[in-house]
Amino acid sequence: MEHQLQIDEGWILLVEPTSELGLALSEKLLGRPSTILKLPISIRHHADPTDDFAASLTPLFKALGLSTAFPLINVSKVEDHRIKALLRELDQCLGGECIKPSNWRASEVADKLALSESRFLHLFSQEMGIPWRPYLLWCRMICAVRAVLNGHSATDAAHLAGFSDSAHLSRTFRKTFGMTMSQAKAIFRKG
Repeated sequence: MEHQLQIDEGWILLVEPTSELGLALSEKLLGRPSTILKLPISIRHHADPTDDFAASLTPLFKALGLSTAFPLINVSKVEDHRIKALLRELDQCLGGECIKPSNWRASEVADKLALSESRFLHLFSQEMGIPWRPYLLWCRMICAVRAVLNGHSATDAAHLAGFSDSAHLSRTFRKTFGMTMSQAKAIFRKG
């Protein structure tokens, strides 16, 4: 679904769809692309960065009927041990300088997991609720954003995350988030 994000103030929360919070949000949406949650005014105002993050989000969790402890842990509902191991490996890569996208082709990942490519793709979608390629693209976008936040140029960030050049990263970023990299940088600087 095409979208555009315009935000002068506030938070953007990235939630794994198969986590408890992700499942609760999906249930709250009930198939709609969005919904309005009636929240106390206190959550709408910009919180002091020194405030406890969980405490700041308590009204949101209460509106969803959730406890306030688990979302920060974000425990996945993935059950297959091979997919869990893959996600751990991918998380380690994301913490570094790059996710080495040439090593993340579906055929290569399937070989590592001793699965056929088609079985891997099916299993990943079944366990994660999202196909492999869009998930990997999302991970690469996060990698590029982290690189930019760490002071890399857009070109360096693009190469670290496996994009051919900064224009490719910019197009993909705009398509994914509905804003340009420079708009996003301005938001990040405010934060």
